[in-house]
Amino acid sequence: MKKTLYLLPFVLLGCATSNTKNDTTATASAYEVKQQDVSNTLQYLSSDELEGRDSGSKGIEKAAVYLENLMRENNIKPYFKTYRDTLGNFHKPAFNIVGVIEGNDPKLKNEFVIIGAHYDHIGRVSTPVNGDDIANGANDNASGTTVMSEVAKYFAKNKTNKRSILVAFFSAEEKGLLGSYHLAKKLKEQHFNLYTMLNFEMLGVPMKREFSSYITGFGKSNMSEKINEYTHKKTVGFLEVELQYRLFMASDNYPFFVEFNVPAQTVCTFDFENYSYYHHPSDEFKLMDTAHMAAYAKEIIPAVEGMTNSKQKEIKLN
Repeated sequence: MKKTLYLLPFVLLGCATSNTKNDTTATASAYEVKQQDVSNTLQYLSSDELEGRDSGSKGIEKAAVYLENLMRENNIKPYFKTYRDTLGNFHKPAFNIVGVIEGNDPKLKNEFVIIGAHYDHIGRVSTPVNGDDIANGANDNASGTTVMSEVAKYFAKNKTNKRSILVAFFSAEEKGLLGSYHLAKKLKEQHFNLYTMLNFEMLGVPMKREFSSYITGFGKSNMSEKINEYTHKKTVGFLEVELQYRLFMASDNYPFFVEFNVPAQTVCTFDFENYSYYHHPSDEFKLMDTAHMAAYAKEIIPAVEGMTNSKQKEIKLN
């Protein structure tokens, strides 16, 4: 009996440690990503009012204001003096919208995970389709922007992240990744302590595969393995065509890989078979699957949580 009582505090301590470890997982499991919130953001960003969100246009200015307000309403603080990070490599006024969610661990909060998505598109096209010349960019990339905003809202509300999260909406991706190149270089010069970066691209329609999304640069790191470990699902997989089109270098993850030499990759559900309207006026809100988007946002949250909360830097380059 004495031996049992002697061991009891250690048993209880072990249970407490285990419960603490599982708290964030339980929070993520119980969290609801509201389909109506997804619809509201996506519908506005892909509306005709924004005229295709061409960088430097009046339309993308409205999108920037919307994203600033989204950050403000969810208590996501500006990373710089304001939310606007003015591009120095584009001939018109253009802005990344950048916020930060501080980590809750005294040491780990000095390390950062970046979540990103580009909110620009190509504006108006020279050859109208059925009288429509606005390339609304619902899938490309209002969808990724919307999903990423829902992930950011989760952490802003629940504050379960030990590492800090930089929330970056990029401009001028369609001009050659200019927004992300600008920010990556700027942060590198400021000795930004980047652990890893996850980019969200074209998530508006589901794939008919055994995994929910694919990851670009599949073999560059063990990120795919760790994401699936964190989510306990086949959240990401390998898509052969992404190698053919060199998609690892085609989105805003790439400049952070170049500047920081850390795992920086993109998740996407556009697989060249499930959607016909790339850079096309018919890429509109009505064709998006907002239930899928809400479900994907909920599914990927534990992956980002795993990135922010691991004791060691588990995601590594191969």
